[in-house]
Amino acid sequence: MIYLYLKKIFGHINIKNNMVKNYSKIGKNVIDLEINALKKLKRLIGKSFAEAVDLINKCKSKVILCGVGKSGLIASKISATLSSVGTPSFTISASNSSHGDLGSISKKDILILISYSGETEELKNIIQYANRYGIKLIGITSKKNSILYKNSNIKLLIPEVKESGYGIVPTSSTTTQLALGDALAITLMNNKKFGKLDFKKFHPAGNLGRKLKTVEDIMLTKKKIPFIAENSKFNKVLELINLKKLGLVIVRNKKKETIGIFTDGDIKRSLQNKENLRNLRIKSFMTKNPVSVDKDILAAKAISIMNEKKITSLCVHSKVNKKKTIGIIHIHNLINMNSL
Repeated sequence: MIYLYLKKIFGHINIKNNMVKNYSKIGKNVIDLEINALKKLKRLIGKSFAEAVDLINKCKSKVILCGVGKSGLIASKISATLSSVGTPSFTISASNSSHGDLGSISKKDILILISYSGETEELKNIIQYANRYGIKLIGITSKKNSILYKNSNIKLLIPEVKESGYGIVPTSSTTTQLALGDALAITLMNNKKFGKLDFKKFHPAGNLGRKLKTVEDIMLTKKKIPFIAENSKFNKVLELINLKKLGLVIVRNKKKETIGIFTDGDIKRSLQNKENLRNLRIKSFMTKNPVSVDKDILAAKAISIMNEKKITSLCVHSKVNKKKTIGIIHIHNLINMNSL
């Protein structure tokens, strides 16, 4: 009985172990095929790729993508990536194009068609339309003798690859299409000098939006800034600190330029060093030249500066005039931002 029981347990374990090994082997094989496909694609990146980037970069209108089946899904992803990094783009349905959607393509647009075989029936009317009306066409295909390749202004060749799933499921081929689209988008992004601040405009929500928040997004402005004149007396300073509840005041001269800052910590130090503060002007005991940052720096950078300087607030200026404070950022603003 014990023998049979142990045999049942360990036999079940062996079955599970074999199952894990078999499944892992299949999964790794799929990835190996796709890695080999990407290596082949990398060797094909050259003159035509550069021509495609240059053409899209000069486009004054939109980039329109189209594919059929899995290639159509890849077209949608490439289009979304292009739009998110500064190149306006959208996709059209290959089947609907023959029923009126061709009218959405203008002569100023650039058309990108994706087809592994280059002979996809649904794309033929679009190719004919592009050629007839002089619409620039970029073809992404693996066949040099295909209709798409022959009729494209710029021909982006992807490698002939071995697919997974008995060699019939579009996997390796769609991976190369997607990678080529990413390469185009990121190259264009760099060429247009599309930076983090530009990227932020199109991604205001979620974790990404929070990571890309700038000082300008969270700073206190206008009447919330505790400005005080340089000749103000100590009592006036205390009143303003209590009123604004930020634990500080920003000291300005007659030109409205920031010349100093006075904080809760400065109050304690002043009381220890001065016997009579009532008649003193704030310019005599303020901290001169407070740390100020540009409104466009990331909030994460502001936190780093505060930690480095061991301070809890920063003045904010614009590139136009570094001497004029347009905002104030307090550590509490940053804490609240991270808790969203």
